[in-house]
Amino acid sequence: MKAIAVFQGKLKDSYCSFYQDSPKSPVKINGHIKHLQTGKHGFHVHQYGNLLKTDCSKCGGHWNPENKEHGGLTDINSHAGDLGNITADMNLDSSFHMKTSKLTLYGKKSIIGRSVVIHKDEDDLGKGGFPDSLITGHAGVRVDCAVIGYA
Repeated sequence: MKAIAVFQGKLKDSYCSFYQDSPKSPVKINGHIKHLQTGKHGFHVHQYGNLLKTDCSKCGGHWNPENKEHGGLTDINSHAGDLGNITADMNLDSSFHMKTSKLTLYGKKSIIGRSVVIHKDEDDLGKGGFPDSLITGHAGVRVDCAVIGYA
């Protein structure tokens, strides 16, 4: 199964694609993000695909169907939507490839219809000691968001 999220706001002409061969296989995520400040940025799947507000505030929190704490992509006790950071280069571009078994494109816990959010700051992966580290990774404001839909 294939899905895609295409950014239409500040990160226009950017996208993330999602591939999953079967319900039991990991989800492969590829992306190319343009117009992003140089450095690391929190990258998450959020609960809702609601883009009614340009600040992405209607997307809700990180996708967390198992009620876990915030962490990194490979942490066992982390939100399903915690994908860590992406890094933009000096050309303000970020290309990335990752995979995870925490997400699925199948069934009632599918991420289809949810959103991808890119944050202004680096995600501290729950280890920063800030009051919001175990909730949001202290990743700052939402730069842009896109709904995950069938490709």
